[in-house]
Amino acid sequence: MNHRETVRLGVIGLGNIAKQHIDNVRSGQVADCEIAALCSRSPSELATEIDVPHFTDYRELIASGHCDAVLVATPTFSHFDIGAAALEAGLHVMMEKPIGMSVKEGEDLLALQPDGQIFALMLNQRTDPLFVTMRDLIEQGTLGEICRTQWTMTNWFRPEIYFQVSDWRATWRGEGGGLLVNQCIHNLDIFQWLCGMPRSVRAFCRFGRYHDIEVEDEATAYFEYDNGASGVFMGSTGEAPGVNRLDIVGDKAALSFDGERLLLIENKPATRQFSRETRDMFGLPQSSVSDITPDRTCNQHAAVLENFTGAILGNETLIAPAVEGINSLALANSMLLSTWESDAIALPLDKIRYQKALERRIANSSLRDKADIEANVDMSASYR
Repeated sequence: MNHRETVRLGVIGLGNIAKQHIDNVRSGQVADCEIAALCSRSPSELATEIDVPHFTDYRELIASGHCDAVLVATPTFSHFDIGAAALEAGLHVMMEKPIGMSVKEGEDLLALQPDGQIFALMLNQRTDPLFVTMRDLIEQGTLGEICRTQWTMTNWFRPEIYFQVSDWRATWRGEGGGLLVNQCIHNLDIFQWLCGMPRSVRAFCRFGRYHDIEVEDEATAYFEYDNGASGVFMGSTGEAPGVNRLDIVGDKAALSFDGERLLLIENKPATRQFSRETRDMFGLPQSSVSDITPDRTCNQHAAVLENFTGAILGNETLIAPAVEGINSLALANSMLLSTWESDAIALPLDKIRYQKALERRIANSSLRDKADIEANVDMSASYR
């Protein structure tokens, strides 16, 4: 419980996403929060503009006494060290996804979180009214038992320049993966948030198929769930314009999202009941289709950060506690391990087995030399 009326937030890392978070706070979209300090490797004109202290070493910001909480928006390979320093200093932590490069790294970081300390992850799509609507219907039992899940999420297209201007992105050493731990980590989080975790994963990842990178830029996976349901997930950063289609099929009803509209298809009676009772050899249960697309107007990032602030002040329950970032990371790690070993991977993931496989790849990886290219950056075009 923090008794301050305003949470003093330090931002570590001043890349594109960090600047968006700062803009959200400064524009008043995050209640009870103020920017108190900034940290980046190079001097920052933004710190002068906001009139807050600037540090070039995150440890100095953490020890400064200027902050109640920190937002970590740095490359993935630095998340553990910065998160550990902040947690051990007693600061609350909001971390950009993913929580780490592997399940083991994430769990090791979570083990440092004291009771009463707020540790959250920027899983912003959990505030999208579309997914909130779907989750509510599933929890209300509208779909009945889930029979099949399918998400084709291939509209994460990234051109070559996206990778060229970064030294850490899309390297085993800097990010621990590519498509799955960067772009699709959001979709994997929502997939398991809606449908639960599968019991096994068989995946086929393609490494550097579309880009000059060493990590995966395309993935297809088959899931099996405890109740016998099956699922398929497909992702890509090399397909344009790409597809975003999510189907969750239950015994009583189905949800179908085509990238624009969300439909609820209800069967009366339920499919299994109809199948057992009908005498019509080619019969179908009666179906009704409703367009239930919600208004998706929402600043997702601001909503998650405001919820974090509210949790620190004791007013709210976290939407995205850091511990829940383990499941999506486990799916990503399992899909890579399944590809490397050409076999199905049982869940929960054997984190040591995966860590050893990842470390072998990190040993042969290095950060790239950044291209001296001026890139046009429109962050609003990066979200799917």
